[in-house]
Amino acid sequence: MAFVETDIQDQIMIIKLNRPERLNALSTVIREGMAEAFNKFNKDKNLEVAILTGEGRGFCAGEDMKESLEVGKLASAPMKGDKIYNPFMTGELEKPVIAAINGYAMGGGFMLVEKTDLRVAVKEAIFEMSEAKRWLLGGYNHGHYANLPHPVATEMALGFRLTAERLHQVGFINRLVDKKDLINTSIDMAEHLLSLPPASRVNTIYMMREMAPKVSENYLNLADELHAHGDQEDRMESRRAFAEKRKANFKGWINPEDRYNTPKLKH
Repeated sequence: MAFVETDIQDQIMIIKLNRPERLNALSTVIREGMAEAFNKFNKDKNLEVAILTGEGRGFCAGEDMKESLEVGKLASAPMKGDKIYNPFMTGELEKPVIAAINGYAMGGGFMLVEKTDLRVAVKEAIFEMSEAKRWLLGGYNHGHYANLPHPVATEMALGFRLTAERLHQVGFINRLVDKKDLINTSIDMAEHLLSLPPASRVNTIYMMREMAPKVSENYLNLADELHAHGDQEDRMESRRAFAEKRKANFKGWINPEDRYNTPKLKH
């Protein structure tokens, strides 16, 4: 069984994550399959628009924590220094990608949606930026990328779950549909893109990506410091507690005084 399936319809490639028993979590086999599909999409001159979706109840549940625990260390973060080359992940892909969100989009799965250009979601889809639950810094940057109001961005950063309807209201989702209409609506959007003059489609996608909000260097530097500010063992404890379905026993800081010595922003 292929863990990532592809279907080519003229100039459109549908890429489907297909490990529903793990909610299409970003295990090595899923990331390898995605990389293969997006590399093919990138190199094939006949293909112009991709649709990314999932099988089952999940679009993508993010990090495969079972795999992290099996190998005894954190699974590779798919956006940061991954050895599996995927032009979609690196931002080198210049062709448009539409997300067809069929269910849970959590953590790294949310980040997959975030990297797409247009988004269609089923009404029952659930979204969560899970960094606050698994690392030592919440997903501070994601609401910024999405141009969300500060309270909503804070809610997202702290790992609260958000419904598809809520994210449609604040402009993160383009279309909200019934499950039976998900792929057809996504194909309709792809066909609209293909109806445009080719240079217009390519140039506009490039321009819109360049105009998207970005985090400045001083905030990125602060984030690096904050990611290390605390007991690193709490990161694995969060994963063990999740796997064992129990309350986590967090330590917080090795030195309790560090609680009051938070790294500060440098201007």
